[in-house]
Amino acid sequence: MISYALKGEVYAAANEDDYMGFARVWFNPKTTGRYGSVCFGLPDLQAQAAMNEHGLFYDFTAQNIDPAQFRPKNVYQGDLFFEILGKCKTVPEAMIFLEKYDYAISAQVLIADALGNSVIINAGTKLTKSGAYQINTNFDISKLKTKNYVCRRYDISDEALKKAHTLNVPFFRDILSQTRQEGKLSTIYSNIYDLKRKIITVYNFHDFEHPWVIDLKKELNKGYKLEKLSNRFPASFAYEQFSMSDKAMYRKEMILDEIYTKGLQPTLNHYFDLGKNNAKKDSTINSILLEVGIQLIKESYNQHAQGALWEYWFEMPGGFKIESINDKRVHAAGEIFDYLKTEKGIDVKLKNFISELSAYTNLVQGDRNKAKEYYHIAAGNSADTWPISFNRSKKMLAIL
Repeated sequence: MISYALKGEVYAAANEDDYMGFARVWFNPKTTGRYGSVCFGLPDLQAQAAMNEHGLFYDFTAQNIDPAQFRPKNVYQGDLFFEILGKCKTVPEAMIFLEKYDYAISAQVLIADALGNSVIINAGTKLTKSGAYQINTNFDISKLKTKNYVCRRYDISDEALKKAHTLNVPFFRDILSQTRQEGKLSTIYSNIYDLKRKIITVYNFHDFEHPWVIDLKKELNKGYKLEKLSNRFPASFAYEQFSMSDKAMYRKEMILDEIYTKGLQPTLNHYFDLGKNNAKKDSTINSILLEVGIQLIKESYNQHAQGALWEYWFEMPGGFKIESINDKRVHAAGEIFDYLKTEKGIDVKLKNFISELSAYTNLVQGDRNKAKEYYHIAAGNSADTWPISFNRSKKMLAIL
């Protein structure tokens, strides 16, 4: 990822790599307490990259830096950078916000703004931009000063950026194309951000011939929206083949697509009926339906929380507030969990995990008694429940 300010133009650009496709984009209109924003990420809906209405941008690179070695004490209890996205307009404002907390994230972040400021931060280093541009790739940025790194992506980008006379989308498109990654770990989408105009140019899976141009102000005026990023692009055989490499994930996404095209209840009824028909029984369908139910909650909560991730899933403190969510997707997820609890041959730990999820769906829909009942089941014996599920259940019972 790159930030560059030159002759009054200010841009950021990034290749996003992963082992799977199915990236999402979601638009979060301004609220009383938050600036409007757009986020990009995977199905877990944890923002990988984002820009707000004022042109504040961030994106992460994976690192082998263990934050524990720096003994962080005052750690933000939530999604730190999503909070910065909603509260800060510029890099200096973000840095003031970050002064309150110890950086306890293993990834390395680049933050840039529409004024041309940028900074790269990891658990042990804060490097403010001193020239016209900064580059963040997959090595500890503290090694840049001594050149104790090996990274062709950095070198290719650096050579191109040194020669720049003007900044525009084609210039960054060429750099992203030259530094894209292919194979099992592949560049799944590439973004170019005009931070002053709040315009984002998006490319899907190495296809630099078919851009999707996002005018953030116009999109935010349309209200909240979450969608699969690939839906904005022409069909691609290469992308489809890559997406099919994880067969379970692919089938989950196909069921979600079916829900969006044929309707929630008809689709679920079809798969429930399929599961009850022993002659056509699919041994993997239960695990896929479970993932569909979890995804429905994540997407419902994302809208409920104005674009935030489902903190309960990540065991963040904010996830243990008792909330009310009136959404047919939560109800449908509850139906899936109820169906799965009646299935035979499910491991006791998995069954208790499903009970915990049932407890949550009942709680947010207002049925505390059922929620308590299922949380008691999930927290009955630590040896029979996965640790994170056991811990969440115990915490909720203490609150209830």
